[in-house]
Amino acid sequence: MKKLLLLLLLSPFTAAAQLTDSFADGDFTQNPTWTGDAASFQVTNQQLQSNGPATTGTQLQLATPCQAATGGTTWEFWANLRLATSSGNYADVWLVAEQADLKASGNRGYFVRLGGTPDEVALFRKDATGSPAYVINGADATLASATNNLVRVRVTRSVADVWTLERDLTGGTTFVSEGTAPDATYQRGAWFGLTLTYSSANNRAFSFDDFRVTDTAAPRAISAGATGPQQLDVTFNEPVAAAQSAASYRLTAAGVPAVTAAQRDATDPAIVHLTLAGPLPLGSSTVEARNVPDLYGNTAAGPLTATFSYSGTAVAPGFSQVLITEIFADETPVVGLPASEYLEIHNPSATAVLDLAGAQLLKPGQTGNPAVFPAGATLLPGEYAVVCGSTRAPQFAAFGKVFGLSNFPSLSNAGDQLLLRTRTGRTLFEISYSDTWYKDSRKKDGGWSLEMVDPANPCAGIENWTASTDASGGTPGRANSVRAANPDRTAPALLRALALNATTVRLFFGEKLDSLTAANPALYTLTPAVAVTRAAPVSPDFRVVDLTLGAALQASQPLTVTVQRALDCVGNAAGPATSATFGLPSAVVPGDVVVNEILFNPRTSAVDFVELLNRSGKYLDVQGWQLANIRPDSTADSEPISAGPYVLAPGQLLLLTTRPDIVQREYPTSSAPAAFLSMPAFPTFPDDAGIVTLFDGQGRRLDRYAYNADQHLRLLDDVNGVSLERIRAAGPSTAANFHSASASAGYATPGRPNSQQQDAAGGSQQWSVVPEVFTPDEDGQQDFTTLNYQLDGPGYAGSVSIYDAQGRLTRRLARNETLATTGFFQWDGLTDKGQKAPVGYYVLQIELFKPNSGSKQEYRKTVVLGARF
Repeated sequence: MKKLLLLLLLSPFTAAAQLTDSFADGDFTQNPTWTGDAASFQVTNQQLQSNGPATTGTQLQLATPCQAATGGTTWEFWANLRLATSSGNYADVWLVAEQADLKASGNRGYFVRLGGTPDEVALFRKDATGSPAYVINGADATLASATNNLVRVRVTRSVADVWTLERDLTGGTTFVSEGTAPDATYQRGAWFGLTLTYSSANNRAFSFDDFRVTDTAAPRAISAGATGPQQLDVTFNEPVAAAQSAASYRLTAAGVPAVTAAQRDATDPAIVHLTLAGPLPLGSSTVEARNVPDLYGNTAAGPLTATFSYSGTAVAPGFSQVLITEIFADETPVVGLPASEYLEIHNPSATAVLDLAGAQLLKPGQTGNPAVFPAGATLLPGEYAVVCGSTRAPQFAAFGKVFGLSNFPSLSNAGDQLLLRTRTGRTLFEISYSDTWYKDSRKKDGGWSLEMVDPANPCAGIENWTASTDASGGTPGRANSVRAANPDRTAPALLRALALNATTVRLFFGEKLDSLTAANPALYTLTPAVAVTRAAPVSPDFRVVDLTLGAALQASQPLTVTVQRALDCVGNAAGPATSATFGLPSAVVPGDVVVNEILFNPRTSAVDFVELLNRSGKYLDVQGWQLANIRPDSTADSEPISAGPYVLAPGQLLLLTTRPDIVQREYPTSSAPAAFLSMPAFPTFPDDAGIVTLFDGQGRRLDRYAYNADQHLRLLDDVNGVSLERIRAAGPSTAANFHSASASAGYATPGRPNSQQQDAAGGSQQWSVVPEVFTPDEDGQQDFTTLNYQLDGPGYAGSVSIYDAQGRLTRRLARNETLATTGFFQWDGLTDKGQKAPVGYYVLQIELFKPNSGSKQEYRKTVVLGARF
């Protein structure tokens, strides 16, 4: 074996060797240096041997620097696995790895697996997420010995990114092919190494030798870009030699300046910076490279060419001068685009070249480093460019300019917040997208991008974004398929105000503001008068402004804040004064807030909702409150209502749901979106019966309502999509105080006053009927009647029976029920058999008695059940 290696070392391609280690020096810690679980390896008889813990499930690793990754590279090694391979006993030899920690879940690259369940020799690709994927699936049972699996492996990658896997089971060089396959996913690597997985008896059963990596391909030019009037960057497909000659480069057009200096980039050895003798001409040019060597002696004789364009001196962009105009967050199922997340950025200027060097792409609050645009990154006037992960750039090469960035943020399918900012942290552009922006349930499921409609309206959200209409699923690198004029003609509106504490008020606006204008305290006035000493717009989206007050507020004191001349984020749509009422929250007590409406049996593809009503005279903060359904076993299925401050004003309604967009779609004419609060998750409310319960932040029960499908009006043929509404705000949370929403209101009133609400009966009568004529036809007008009572004290019980004009019993409303001092009974016009009673006069007979004293009283009231013609 050592003789074989010597012959290899004396071959004509010695200069191209990136890595060679035969362990003839008895050491693996230098020449080259292997790192990782070094204490668990040793060199025995000039072979690297495992010597780890005798523990089942152990994983060991060793890695050494190696940049070989591109086409024209060959990897070769010898191995002996003195064990029966299985799912718990195998070796992975990493040919290309991004990270030294080969076991890291986010590591990416290629490796050869020896063994595993199929007892195979196979080539895999490892992505940042998911399981490894086969590149070449070798034959099963190749490594079939229980004690001695000897193999020499050779892997080659052509310049066309076609992989070939070969092996010799004698350890020699008479190779047998396991197959070929194309894969161009990863073009860069930093480490070569191996990972071992074994059971306790096999801790010393792995031996390796004759590691050799050779690169026989010359570098290729990929792109060129002007970084200044006299600066040009040329990017190659692999690292090139540190010593670069200006004579190797020239611009081919007549009259263009000569190259006076060539310098390899200090951090990315695949980039060469060229300095020119004079300014670049405007327009397109071509740069030519000859005799450029890589790190391993391979020289590109050339000429290698790359075309670029120069439109003048690049300038650093300002706010909204570089835009995110397309978002591809859900890449599966594939429609026609590469199966990879991307963003599209755009320079809307007609004249300015934008210098993006050092600009950062990130999600606010993320841990780890942001994605950073490299030196020389420019965006020409009107130009579009794709931004994606560094390893995914080749997939988008056909679409034009591509910025493949390390640390490209993962894009959530449901929605995310993305931020472009300068290297100093100043905001350039912000977008908070949601899958509701697709406005198409089919395209929302994946394979289609979100596109901005009008780049001249960059501050807008859902109203200026929609799903792509291009047949491929998107338009990366070019004008959007949905592009159209969609100007912002609406002044920024103040949505609500919130007292965070006694001296801080937070204002919420409907769109992004011009932060400089919004920071002027003189724009804000409070009534009753309280001085505003400071106004601070909150980054990164500037939809929120925090006001600092000169005096402390009193709890639940109503105030009005007025904003003059609000401007949006590009300084247009100056609007008139806009105002909102607020108050410093008080402590909540049970009964302050009640369940006002519930939809527990939505239509197909719709969602549940619960509406709350603040029937107190206080301002109440719902932060930390819980909405729950009490299960039959008395446990609570609960979810938090709001993680942040959200204050209810006296009399205010609050509509809770996970999908406000769906609720608005189902009830477009009877909903009030301004009263909606989206919850990330919702308790499960069964369609037959449940107990909707509200708890405060200390777990105290604020309200409880036991609903049942039988509480719906029996005349309804279909109760799906019909809510139950509270009749009287001050009444109890019982079945008698709820009724099906009316048909005329669309069967629900989310965020709006209930269609069936009724004020308490006035006057001094002990018993009264309101209304005295009712028409139970679900038109929202006098659909039921109430028998209201006011007693002289507690301790009464009562029965209520309804008779028709002929004295026949129609309905028993109550029988021997204990009564409160005030209350009411509801009659929906149905008989005891659940049938609609005929039109006519009816007598309500009331029997009132005191069980303790035995005293009885009787009353009669009349009511007319009518009909509309």
